[in-house]
This record gives sequence, structure tokens and C-alpha cells, in this order.
Amino acid sequence: MRTTRPTMCRFCDNGCGVLVDFEDGLPVKARGDRDNPAYAGFCCIKGQNVPDQWNHSGRLLQSQKRLPDGTFAPVASSEAIDAIAEKLGEIAAKHGPRSVALYEGTYSVVNPATMPIAKAFMEALGSSLVFNANSIDMPGKAVAQALHGTWQAPSPPFESRDVTMLIGANPLVSFQMGLPIANPGRELNAAVARGMRFIVIDPRRSETARKAHIHLQCRPGHDLFLVAAMLNVILREDLHDAAFVAENVAGLKTLRAAVEPFDPELVAEQADVPVADLLEATRTFAMGCGVATAGTAPSFNGQGTLFEYLLITLNTICGQWSRAGDPVAHTGTLTPAFPAIAQASAPYRGYGYEPKLRVRDIANCDGGLQASALAEEILLEGEGQIRALISVAGNPALAIPDQVLNVRALEKLDLLVQIDIKRSATARVADYVIAPKLPLEMAGMTLSQELYGFYAPGIGYKEAYAQYAPPLIEPPEGADVIEDWELFYALAQRMGLELEIAPATAPGAKSSGGRVALDMTRKPSTDDIFEILTRDARVPLSEVRKHPHGAIFRDETMVVAPREEGWIERLDVANPEMMTDLADLAASLGKAGAAGLDSRYPFRLINGRLMRSYNSNGQDLEGLRRKWPYNPAFMHPDDLEREGLGAGDLVEIRSEHGSIRGIVQPDAELRAGVVSMAPTYGGLPDEQDAKVREWGTNSGRLLRVDDSVDRYTGQPRMGNISVSIQAVPD
Repeated sequence: MRTTRPTMCRFCDNGCGVLVDFEDGLPVKARGDRDNPAYAGFCCIKGQNVPDQWNHSGRLLQSQKRLPDGTFAPVASSEAIDAIAEKLGEIAAKHGPRSVALYEGTYSVVNPATMPIAKAFMEALGSSLVFNANSIDMPGKAVAQALHGTWQAPSPPFESRDVTMLIGANPLVSFQMGLPIANPGRELNAAVARGMRFIVIDPRRSETARKAHIHLQCRPGHDLFLVAAMLNVILREDLHDAAFVAENVAGLKTLRAAVEPFDPELVAEQADVPVADLLEATRTFAMGCGVATAGTAPSFNGQGTLFEYLLITLNTICGQWSRAGDPVAHTGTLTPAFPAIAQASAPYRGYGYEPKLRVRDIANCDGGLQASALAEEILLEGEGQIRALISVAGNPALAIPDQVLNVRALEKLDLLVQIDIKRSATARVADYVIAPKLPLEMAGMTLSQELYGFYAPGIGYKEAYAQYAPPLIEPPEGADVIEDWELFYALAQRMGLELEIAPATAPGAKSSGGRVALDMTRKPSTDDIFEILTRDARVPLSEVRKHPHGAIFRDETMVVAPREEGWIERLDVANPEMMTDLADLAASLGKAGAAGLDSRYPFRLINGRLMRSYNSNGQDLEGLRRKWPYNPAFMHPDDLEREGLGAGDLVEIRSEHGSIRGIVQPDAELRAGVVSMAPTYGGLPDEQDAKVREWGTNSGRLLRVDDSVDRYTGQPRMGNISVSIQAVPD
């Protein structure tokens, strides 16, 4: 018997509306849901392989326990949790709660209940060491907004934009940053057809850059110089929104002087882009209505906070914010109504918070506690040493820079607990691997996707959309699997801890107040937790449930409110620390171009996503491995010819810090002198070179956790890495 059920894909954080076909109760096919009003039938190749994930032979259906000889044996989840609770209690009692840490990976979006419960557990335990993947992704976005101040209304609605600029972002593959999530390709095509001008800055002519009116295919690492030059041109030619700036902005005179050294001719020559294109892109953006957004690439260059500060400053001086009376398209659905007001919130520090780490003077910040310092905190002996780690929704053995250091640290822990659907790299060095349910077996909702709209300008849904997805299937017969959040609830029960969680909210939104204490004698359901998280929602979850294909919940009455009488707070475009960093950047002008290349390492390695994987997830599914079972090292054909290499050749890629084996492939869309690889591939360090064609290689082995560290977030350089390429015997 064949049936079809609507749901939402949770393979990545785009949350596509999909239809799943079941044959005799088992999932056999997935495709986009044409009746979904936001996604309109879109579903990428990853989502189409969701049934294969459920049926995969490598899926863990039982939790695993490491034996003394290093092998693993199945263990009942209740027995594993008993043992973990006992060990955590011993470690915390002997070494203090700070000896226990939590790592949150990007896959936490699968279930919005997971992190509220996990963080509540850590808080109840008394440990503030919660590391997250955002800290090694784009932590500078949040800190930059703090230093700049925030506008209490969104960017102009996507439908009204006549210009969009993306820097180091490829949303047609990553589905984030600069274009509405849901169906970014459709949205971009429609916007360009109605006349929107599209600008892309990227060393690669990516899937997104191919659709640009202006593509600045710059040298890696020059995004920062280009944005500074744009600011110079705009202020020099008085292209800024003078009225908006006069009423809402402080520091323009200081900013004008600070960007003056960034002459467009000099910067264009250094970045190796036509100055005419740089000037056209600048003037087009300044005179349009839209938004500039960046992806991860500029954050990987060691100065992510300064870059994001200049980028949000660019949006501000051009007045790219909604004004009083403008419609609010993203009104909130599962979150409270967004109280959009045409006024600024004053800047605040944004970094230097507790907890402070013991290494390299790293402290917490609005972008998260720096995960790249996790290994050092484990390896540094003494008071405060991390001795136990719970890893949820991530794969830190592959995701964190300097893989060799990180795996050595993970192996040293007294207790490593990994929640994982498979025997990942991290799972293979863990003491316990907790086998979780898959998305088809769990309830889901679009709360995480909705919250992206408050992360940074130009991100998130373009309107008030929401979907709830019930579980569609039970786990396979005989399986002993739990939802991720259930581990933390069960640990709290066994350790006598009380858990409290708070409803989700939007910036400035009114809350019903207070946290909600969970009943520790009767385990809540996932739906119970969802109800708490959406308690203040503009649209009740019960109403969203009535629309199995998802729905758009417009409120045409919601418009941006005028400035409150007597309001004096302003946005700051001349933060003293940022201006100091900008002066240092100006001093490096003329030193960071081709002349700055090291002859020993003549290529620059950058990161690029592959459509057929989501970080380390999906690399084991045959439907996704057919094109690339590994992560190719893409190079321009001219570079391959000059180095005497051909497609599929095995090479050694070496940086000052380490070396890896890779498989080269030609990519004429990449600028010469650049190597592009997808991160978070490969296995453990001592095995992946021998299996590079089978599962790829981890470029994190080429990185150092203390290289060119952003002094606000602690994020190390993770892109624009100088490397050499040399053929090696296969």
C-alpha cells in the first residue's frame, strides 16, 4: 500500500516542505511539496535522500559503549544514561561543574527542543562551558551588531529591494545569507526579472555569482579592503543617505577620515578587480534600496568582527533599513510579534563576558564561546580543566580547526558522550554513543528557521511562514533510540537536577515573563516542550498544526512604528576599537596583494560547500556520493596544467602547519591561484590519507587554532590559507 504524507525536511537548516511516499509503511521517496506556499515544490538533492537515511545500513539503532580494548558494544540507552550520569556526577564532584562542557553542532536545528533542554541541564549542573559551532562560523556578526547598535526595524522587504549585494556567500547551495530561505533560486530569478540589481563579491564564480549583474572576482582575503573602499567612495561622493544619518547615526566624520586611505584604484589593483566594476557596484548599491549580506568566507580571514562591522556600517550609511510606515513582512509566527520601530538601539560591548577561558585570554561573546579553544581547555591541566564533554548535533573531530590537536584532546577526556546517528569520526573516539531518532520519527516545526530572521540583515523568511510536522513513522523494529533532548532530561532526573526553559522570543518583543519549570517526575513529550517554546507566539502552535503543508500567516496591519518621542539613541559607525583596527588595515595597503604570496606556498586555500552534503552529514548515503564520494580540491585548469596535474590526480596539500592528501579536479569558475575544498570531510587523522578517495580529507589539519585570531571572538583564521600543491604517487 502506497501513501504520501507532508512534512518538513530537516537534513539541513533550510527546512523545506516535502512530501514523503511510504510503501507498506516504509519511506521510499521524498520530493518537494508543491502545495507548500513558501517552498513551492523546492527540495534539494539532500532532502530527496531522506528515505535512504532512514533505511541506511550504517545507522545506529542501539547506543554504543566503548570497551577496554577500544571496540564498541551495544548498550541499552537506559543503562548508558545511568553510567553517564554516575560518571558526570563523580567528575563534577571531584573537579567542579566547570570540568563538564557541552558542544552544540549545526544539526541542532533538527529539533528545536534539543538546545533549550541541553542548556537547561548545563545551567542546573552549574557549568557555563557551552561551546557552539557558530563560534567557528560567523561569531563576528553578533559582536559587530553590538558595537554598532541595532536598528529596531528590519531590512527593506525582499519584494521592495532593487539591489542586493552578497559577499562570500552562495545561497543557491547553502540556502542562507542574502536571499530568502525556502526557495532562493526562484526568489532570485523573480527579483532579477523585476529589475533588481545583483552584486556578488567572491573569488569563485559560484552558482550564485553566475546570476550577478556585477561579480567582483577578487583575490581571497580582500573582502575587507573592498568594503572599506566602498565606504570611502560613498562618503567622498556624498552618496550616503544624509537625512537618515543625521537623525540616527553618530561618528560619520570619524568614519570618513578612517576610510579615506582606501583609494578605490589602489584597492582594486590589490584585490585584482576592475576599478570600474568596483565603482559601479558601489554606486549601484548606494543609490538602491536593498541590503548587503556576507556568508562565512569573510569571517574566516582572521578579522571577522571588523569586516561585519564595516558591512553593517555600509548598510547604515546608505539607509538600508525600513522606515516608519513601511510594511513588516517577517512579523513573527511561532515567535511573538516583532515590535518594529524606526529607531536605533545604542551599542554595547558584545564581547569579553564570562565565562573566560584559561587559554589565550579568550572570553565569551555574543557570537558564542570559542569552540576552537576547546582542545586547549581539555589538554591544559590544572584547576578548571575540561574532563567531560557531551557533543550534540555535531562532529567536533571534523568540524573544529586543527584536527590533530582536537582529536588528541577528545581522546584524553575522562568522558566523551556523542549523540550520533552513525559511527562518525567523533563517535569512534567517544566513550558512549547515544543513538538518536531521525527527523521522520520526531515532531518538528520551523521555529529555528524563523529565528534566523533576527540573526543578521538579509537572512530568513521573506514573510510570516510556519509549519508543524508530526512524526511520520516509528523507529525500526527492535531499535532503542531516543530524541536528543531526552538524554539531557534523563541525566537531570538521575542527578537530581531541576530544569527550566524559556519561551522563544524576538528582539524587543513582550514576553509573558519567566521560565517554565519542567516536571522532573513525569517526562514531557516533544509537543509539550514545543508548547512552552511557542507560548508567546503571535500565531498559536495549535493554529499552525491545522496546516499540514505549512502556511503564511500575514498581518497586513503590521507596519514599522515611528520613533518614540524623545528617543536619542544612535547607531555608531566609528567605534574606537573598530577604527583602530581599520587604521591597522590601512597600514597594510599595498602589502596584501600578489606580492604578499609566499613562494613556498603559492596557492590560497578557501572553503566551499558541496550541494550533496551538509557539513559531515550525508557523506555516507550512496545517492549523495555518486558524483563526489570525497571532497575534491578544485583548481583552475591553467593551474593544473602548469603543475602537470590532471583531473583525479592525488596531491599533497601543505600549509605551514600541516599537510593532507587531496584529489584535484578542474573548475574554470575558480580564479587562478586558488584551491577550493569543502570542510568537515575525512576520518580520523591517522587513517584518512589511505582512504582519501573513499571519504575525502579534512582540511582542518592545515589550520592552527591560534593563527590570526580575531581578538573579539577568538575565531582563528580558517580561510585564505597559503598552501603548496605537489603530486604524489597514488
